[in-house]
Amino acid sequence: MSNSERPFSLRSVALAAFLPTLLFSIGEGAIIPLIPLVANDLGATLAVAGFISGMIMLGELIGDIPSGFIVSRIGERNAMLWASLTTIIAVVLCIVAPNPVVLGAGIFLIGIATAVFALARHAFMTTYVPLVYRARALSTLGGVFRAGWFIGPILSAALIYLTGSTHSAFWLFIGCCLAAAMILLLLPDPSGTFGASRPSGASPRGTDSPEHPATVPITGLFATIRENRGVLARLGTGAALVGAIRASRTVMLPLWAVSIGISAPQTALIIGIAGGIDFALFYLSGQIMDRFGRIWSAIPSMIGLAAGHLVLALTHELPGNVEWFIGIAMFLSIANGLGSGLLMTLGADLAPRIGPAPFLGAWRFTADAGSAAAPLAVAGITGLASLALASAVMGVVGLVGALLLYRYIPRYAPFRPR
Repeated sequence: MSNSERPFSLRSVALAAFLPTLLFSIGEGAIIPLIPLVANDLGATLAVAGFISGMIMLGELIGDIPSGFIVSRIGERNAMLWASLTTIIAVVLCIVAPNPVVLGAGIFLIGIATAVFALARHAFMTTYVPLVYRARALSTLGGVFRAGWFIGPILSAALIYLTGSTHSAFWLFIGCCLAAAMILLLLPDPSGTFGASRPSGASPRGTDSPEHPATVPITGLFATIRENRGVLARLGTGAALVGAIRASRTVMLPLWAVSIGISAPQTALIIGIAGGIDFALFYLSGQIMDRFGRIWSAIPSMIGLAAGHLVLALTHELPGNVEWFIGIAMFLSIANGLGSGLLMTLGADLAPRIGPAPFLGAWRFTADAGSAAAPLAVAGITGLASLALASAVMGVVGLVGALLLYRYIPRYAPFRPR
């Protein structure tokens, strides 16, 4: 049996496919809860700290523009190596930042590198994983990201406690990027294990038949958006609101902790424990999507995220606001965990089997538009009114997203039991 005919086995490539992603996510998870705190230490107001936190999502949005072209042109492994190197440079910039502006530039560059790194692994899973296992495989990939966001804050809390410096978490990110690069260089490339793309199972859009040519033109992001404007304007808008409510949670919780006086190590620990709950649900999410359909993961997740934001908005001035914060952080993690891998799975369902990177870049750009807009909206509303109002507004955004997903998932990604 030739390499191109070798049956897919996720277990055989799990180490090379998932370990670099886990390491990168650990480093990213270590710094995300601390960005508002570092910005505040550099003299930023609460609103400006929220804006700087949002730079990572804005960077991901901008990074989506060339990421499909980059991955198609130089391959997954090379794209991930360059993304790791770029991240190291960006983290060093954050460490030496003398003011919030330089810190924001470093965080923005991390977001660009994250977009390329994430798309490279998403493209591999879309191309090689059979459709019948797709949601579980992509939920596992989502679970790997969540595992990193669970382990990273715990490690950063311990490092800050031992060193007394938030910069130790940034050095951890550098170490994780170096380790990921070493693994990418030393372990076999997963895409080489199975040879050429295997069109096993048709996508809802019918673009992955065996007759599809093995070599396809590399399409730019905006041309791809034009070609797929119907699905991106409808289901893509729902995906953007998923990205918005998730990004709001990522930024809102550290900002809320700052506003009610929780210390940096405690904030990292609380968010790390919440990340553990989030991580624990990734396989359940995949099982639900593969057995019952994507919508049965999407709607409960979005309603839960919306409800958590709405309740959080009412707790800021309560005597037990710290206890409310901890409880809602855990509840939001449950809701987010139920949607683990949702956007990656929907993107894979819609993408062509051969050469999916350009479409996935367009899909991620659409979803990341919401991820980038939400923190900026949170910062703006906080500056003009209050953090509580920002939380309430994002809760309403989550409910609107649930309605769009309810309407358009059955139309564009209908469930077909296998």
